Amino acid sequence: MSHKLSPIINSEDLLPLKDSSEIVLIDARAGVNAEENYKNEHLKGARYVDLNRDLATLEENPANGGRHPLPSLEKFSQVLSTLGISLTSHVVIYDDKNGSNASSRFWWMLRAIGHEKIQVLNGGLQAAIKTGFPTSSEIEHFDATEYKVSAWKLAVADIEEVEKARNNSENIVIDVRDKNRFDGLTEPLDLIAGHIPGAINVPFSENLSEDGFYKSAEELNKKYTALIGDTKPENVIVHCGSGVTACHTLLAMDYAGIEIPKLYVGSWSEWSRNDREMATKK
Repeated sequence: MSHKLSPIINSEDLLPLKDSSEIVLIDARAGVNAEENYKNEHLKGARYVDLNRDLATLEENPANGGRHPLPSLEKFSQVLSTLGISLTSHVVIYDDKNGSNASSRFWWMLRAIGHEKIQVLNGGLQAAIKTGFPTSSEIEHFDATEYKVSAWKLAVADIEEVEKARNNSENIVIDVRDKNRFDGLTEPLDLIAGHIPGAINVPFSENLSEDGFYKSAEELNKKYTALIGDTKPENVIVHCGSGVTACHTLLAMDYAGIEIPKLYVGSWSEWSRNDREMATKK
């Protein structure tokens, strides 16, 4: 079955679907007080998913898989079941960071298990409110389902594969963090500032126009086609700090009609905690 549904949905198109029983709306805000903010005000009907608790299994030492390793298939099955998502659910995810935080990560995870109907809300929470989507501070009630996840079907790269790829002319390693982090000028989250030598910097923020919405599919296609050239999708590896915002670029590529490349989940948070070569500011 080919994947025809756009990975992006605009708030004007979501509004008429607000009472549809097929839509499962997910609030994927992350960061400080995210769940509290959700409880104070969320899009009516939205169910909350927590990045650290539901979309990752945090290791004691991020050297093993980075700050947000993928959860086990068993755990993810439980998360989807608890959220009341079934195989036929049309899942729409939003966050308050223009889709750049956990909504694109959850989108990638659902695509990676073969879920068909999955979209991220363009412009996020703010755009929906502006369009007139009703909000609520009520507790949402819904039934659990039984969702069995069998495999991750989208390609991921591990640290050894990235090590080989970064010096290979047939590969492209893309770091989507902002330029100051890539250049080693600042590092708000990890222990060392810098980047994987051989990686190129294409900040995820370039996927968005100045108003915080995704650029058109045509514009994104032109950008990434020029960047990737003749490199095979399986030879392109995308990463960030911890495997979350990298998904924003994978979403942009999918939206642009480009085959989804590999995600290096461990990203800089894993790489910089292992005895690997690093490009840091002298």
